[in-house]
Parts: sequence; structure tokens; C-alpha cells
Amino acid sequence: MKDIRELITLCRNKRVYIQTHNFPDPDAIGSAFGLKMLLEHYGVSSKLCYDGRIDKLSTSRMLETLGIEMFSGDELASELCDDDYIICVDSQKFSGNMTDFTGDEVAAIDHHPTYVEVAYQYADIREVGACSTIITQYYMDRELKPDAATATAMLYGIKMDTLNFTRGVTMEDIEAFAFLHPLADGKIMSQLENNQLEFRDLRAYGAAIENIKVFGETGFSRIPFSCPNAMIAILSDFILSLVEVDVAVIYCAREDGLKFSVRSERDDVDAGELTHQALDGLGYGGGHAMMAGGQIPAANLTQLVGDPDSLIQERFLKIVDSTKAAASEKK
Repeated sequence: MKDIRELITLCRNKRVYIQTHNFPDPDAIGSAFGLKMLLEHYGVSSKLCYDGRIDKLSTSRMLETLGIEMFSGDELASELCDDDYIICVDSQKFSGNMTDFTGDEVAAIDHHPTYVEVAYQYADIREVGACSTIITQYYMDRELKPDAATATAMLYGIKMDTLNFTRGVTMEDIEAFAFLHPLADGKIMSQLENNQLEFRDLRAYGAAIENIKVFGETGFSRIPFSCPNAMIAILSDFILSLVEVDVAVIYCAREDGLKFSVRSERDDVDAGELTHQALDGLGYGGGHAMMAGGQIPAANLTQLVGDPDSLIQERFLKIVDSTKAAASEKK
């Protein structure tokens, strides 16, 4: 495990910004907030920032309830300078889902695979269930106890990214849970966990059900109207819960293009690699073995000549089938 004191030393006497991926989810917020409070303990001030928007009521409630302040790129545009230090959290530079802000990306703390190598001055990139787990380990390593708000934010991030410890869980995530659980605010945690859906989300569920197509064990569904990132992720988990589906590909039409959320329960189909390869040349994508995301920018949609849905399905199925064939040959 990396020693957080290296990052603290690096950031002393610098203006520091902690940047999450665009459209931050609970784990991005929890890990960024946890890092901010840890740096603050050692006298290093920082601001949390992101691009896009906070696009889910439950995420907005998390920020409000726990008193977490995050700044959008537009809010910081006039103050960011080339020599400011940026710490990438729950994402990496050139990952495709993180806007390149003015400043020097000196560090990255992330739990996603690396697709583009960057020479950070400090890097802690490990494939655990949640990025908040990595930040929690820094507290454990330094024998520090986060306050209730910080512990709650990180614990909520871990639970959301691991789907309540049913997806991509590692021993590190379990140890982080054991450390954070007695420190977190149980009442606030219950409020956050029990209020994740909005009435308008039911329309998205209806569209996902109406438009689902299953080829073999791969399920596709296109949402023909704009949905928040968090909702698309929820729908991909929903489609994956079908007995007939072990790979789910959900995509949503938005002004900026098509947004994808991909899930896999197969050992021989890595969701991150599948998304990365399927969208190569059209957009970008990547993630973990069990969960991934991606996007085709609006400017590239003209490349989907004819029936866009069929072309997208063909791209994903070709890789799924080749991956399965390769796994069978090894047996």
C-alpha cells in the first residue's frame, strides 16, 4: 500500500484540487471527501471539483446531508492555474470520463484498470471494490478515526459501488467496512440507502423493460430519452438480475451522445474490456470485470449508419462470442 505521507509532502504549500470523474457517484464523492478531510488533518487544504452535473436526487441529498461542498468546472474556471495541483480520485487522466481541467494532475487514486499510462508523481491504483476503500485504508494505516460525516460518506460509497457487498468485493473492502461501520452515522446511512429512486425513474424502468432484447445470454436495452448516469447503472443491474441474462448492455440517448452501462456475471467476459473494445473507434469505455461504462460522443453517432441499435449489438456480441470461444478452447 502507498504511504499517504508521500502525497501530503507533495501537496504542501500548493493549491490543491481533488477531481472526481464527471457526474460523480457516491463512491467518487465519498473517496474525494475522505481524502480532503485526511489532507486537512495534516494541514493541506483542498477543494473538491468535477465536471458535468450532480444528476441524481440521492447524490444531491448525500452532499447536503453530510455537508460536502463540491465545485463544478464552470465555478472554478476563473481561478484554476497551470501550476495548481490536481489529484484524480476514482478516475484517471485520459480515462474518457474526466474533463482535463487547467492544472497539473500530479496524483491519481483509483480502483479502475489503467488504459492510458500517465507518469503521476503519486499513484495508488488498485482493483478493489470501491475507491473509498483505498482512502479508508489510509486512515487505518495512520491510526486515525474519521469523524461521523466522513465515515458515513466513505461507507456509503463502498456499499453503493459493491452493490451492498455483492459485487467485486475484496478483503480490503470488508476490512474497510469493519473499520467504518462503528464510526458512521447509522440514521443518516439509512436515510441515504432508503431514498435512491425518484418517481420519474419508473419511466426509465418501463423503457428498459419495453426495449429489452436478449441474444444468447446477453441482454440489451436502449433508453430513448435522457437519464442520469446513476439511473443507467441501476437499470443495467436490473437487467442483469434476469435469469436469462449474464451480460447486460444498457445505453441511453442524450444530447452529448450515447451513454453506456455494462455488467457481466461471466468469468470469461470482462465488462471493462468488453466495453473498451466494443466502443473503440466510436467513443470510449472501460471499468472493472463485473461493471463498466462508456460513451459514444454525439459527433461520432453519424458513424452508426443504418440501424444504430443493430450495429451496437453486433459490436458487443462479436466480442462476447470471441471471448467465450477463446475460453472454451483453453478448456
